[in-house]
Amino acid sequence: MGLAAALGTALPARAGEASKYRRIPRGGIGMHLYTMRDALARDFAGTLEQLAAIGYATVGVSGRHGNSAADIRRMLDAVDLKAVLEHVAYDTLKGSGLPRALEDLHTLGAKWPVVPSLPGAMHTPDGFREAARQFNRIGEASREAGLGPVLFHNHGSDHVVVDGTSLYDILLTETDPHLVGFELDVYWAAKGGSSDPGRYFVRHPRRFPALHVKDMAPDGGFADVGSGTLDFAAMFAHARVGGVKQWLVEHDTPADPFATARNSYRYLAALRY
Repeated sequence: MGLAAALGTALPARAGEASKYRRIPRGGIGMHLYTMRDALARDFAGTLEQLAAIGYATVGVSGRHGNSAADIRRMLDAVDLKAVLEHVAYDTLKGSGLPRALEDLHTLGAKWPVVPSLPGAMHTPDGFREAARQFNRIGEASREAGLGPVLFHNHGSDHVVVDGTSLYDILLTETDPHLVGFELDVYWAAKGGSSDPGRYFVRHPRRFPALHVKDMAPDGGFADVGSGTLDFAAMFAHARVGGVKQWLVEHDTPADPFATARNSYRYLAALRY
């Protein structure tokens, strides 16, 4: 099925026709704080201050480095940054830690609890079906707490195909769209075998409120956003259909996290697609 048919509407004859008009909203450009983990461990408040000075509007929290949710909220407020989500371990969210995790999200001022990964032993069709059941339950609790749906963050192994079925697709098809969404890591989706991660937006509208925007170096490693091989303009062409609200920069192994933050922000702020 072509994109036009999948969307149920006509698409421009040339993909570039509207590219000079479309841009990422400034309030949607964020930093996933895993990128900055070494700097945060040294100076959490100072790192947030530098991110705000670069131009970032939002952050995804991933590791608190000894700070409470209230501590982080105070530091964010001081530099006019907003937390939009927090990564919380699967075992915490499916267990007795769920109420506290949701309370902490309220304290942070964030909207989405995010499962960053599933245990390796669950990487089977049955394991992902169990995860889907748990995600529906967690998402219901999150919604009842006045938050958004629970999100799942993917890695390459989540896109493995078993008996003709992608594990990731099990989560997409066996979860309630009102209760469960996805924080699509476009690098890992591409690394896992998707030639065009952006097609997820068309196939599963409004399921992807947040992205990890991570670029791929020619050797398959990580790169600052805009310096690698991924075609972000093409990928984001249907981001609105996918429900994307947050574009969160990530680099797993930055040599200089602040240089990565500057380079990636400049690229996303200038991008037209």
